[in-house]
Amino acid sequence: MITPGLARDLAALGRLGEDTSTETVLRGLTTALAAGVPGCSGGSAEYWRDRRVLTSGSHSELITLVEGERRIGEGPATEARQTGARVAVTDLLADTRWPRYAALATRWGVRSVLTVPIKVPPAQLVVGLYSVRRHAFSPQGAQSLAGMLTEQIGVAMANLWDFDEVRTDAAQLQEALAGRALIDQAKGIIMQTSGCTAEEAFEELRRISQHHQVKVADLARLLVEEHQRKNRRR
Repeated sequence: MITPGLARDLAALGRLGEDTSTETVLRGLTTALAAGVPGCSGGSAEYWRDRRVLTSGSHSELITLVEGERRIGEGPATEARQTGARVAVTDLLADTRWPRYAALATRWGVRSVLTVPIKVPPAQLVVGLYSVRRHAFSPQGAQSLAGMLTEQIGVAMANLWDFDEVRTDAAQLQEALAGRALIDQAKGIIMQTSGCTAEEAFEELRRISQHHQVKVADLARLLVEEHQRKNRRR
């Protein structure tokens, strides 16, 4: 079930760039499954974290199917998420476990399904593989695929979280520096108009911000913008 192309595409999910997000990783995963797993007609991924779910699919019909399964509350992905075990459906027309799900899936031409739950603390990922043929996924292939998915997706998500943390820290630092620059400009405006010292100008900013219950940086921005508007009118 694992081809060289699939192994390469899954490994590539761990290589991150500026445009990388949870959405792009999941989209890359489902596309890789649809293209790289023999007999697989499409893939889906549900990313569960803090009781919220992000759904991706190689085809829009599969997103509709996954969301429909959540709505009716039964199906292989639902069971995989609840039990933490792989769930295989060899033939939906012969399977009697989830009649409402079977009716929904066969409407889209799905005959066999394999769902693989992957724990990536603090989140859980449920990966779905779908085929228009029955008996498309062998037990041996499912086991090897599950092992590779757990390893590669775990690496990709851990890298993504580290990357997001760095991006967040950088954004917060940039915001702090920008706020500090605005406060310095606002202090300069107050010093120029009132003839006070830098310390007195900052105390005035702090007093006004507390009175109006706004952040000092936000007050400084408003003061600078007002000063710039007045200068443009002259």
